[in-house]
Amino acid sequence: MSPVPPTVLIVDDHPSFRLTARALLEAEGFDVVGEAENGEAALDAARRLHPEVILLDVQLPDIDGFEVAQRLAANGGAPTVVLTSSRDGSDFGPLVERSGARGFVAKAELSGAVLSDLIE
Repeated sequence: MSPVPPTVLIVDDHPSFRLTARALLEAEGFDVVGEAENGEAALDAARRLHPEVILLDVQLPDIDGFEVAQRLAANGGAPTVVLTSSRDGSDFGPLVERSGARGFVAKAELSGAVLSDLIE
């Protein structure tokens, strides 16, 4: 990882996952600049906070993560998006690639090292 930690926005509708992901990523050197609980809040937070990386849950209550990733990519200069879910990535087939996201990590496999590998 670079000497300056990447800034991260965590997007998930479960507060317990956001808390766990924040603690894990901060302990591993990431700078978590914000959290959002749904797609609209994620788009707003991305505009305000300019994170370098967005850890984005696939299943959100309003706009799904695939659509959020596509909207971010359409704006140009988008942050690196890594999709996550409690389901396995293979459940989503080509949707991850089509969304413009850099990759996918299952929630159970989230770590700083895995995230670093995806964003480098």
